[in-house]
Amino acid sequence: MTNYNINKGIGRTVEFKGLKAQYLFIFAGGLLGTLILVMILYMAGVNSYICLFLGAGGASLIVWQTFALNKKYGQHGLMKIAAKKRHPRYIICRKAVRRCLKFTPKSSAV
Repeated sequence: MTNYNINKGIGRTVEFKGLKAQYLFIFAGGLLGTLILVMILYMAGVNSYICLFLGAGGASLIVWQTFALNKKYGQHGLMKIAAKKRHPRYIICRKAVRRCLKFTPKSSAV
């Protein structure tokens, strides 16, 4: 009789080395972008040491910033910040106060 492992991660978010949710996509996209930039610079004829410096510096910056964002804002933090930017800070009412408080009696239908 064979034993099968049960997947107990159903419904959980994807996690890799502590990075959760959208930070994982930022991490992977940033590293991929850095790699493509270095390859383009190398094919354009830029000095290989400059390419290595830009690649290592860019990759380390992306890793550092992604883990810092993950630690600061948590799993759903970036979505909360984006939602907060879409809401107005306050509502402005430019009507006169007496116009807002004006009472109009209902006319009785005869």
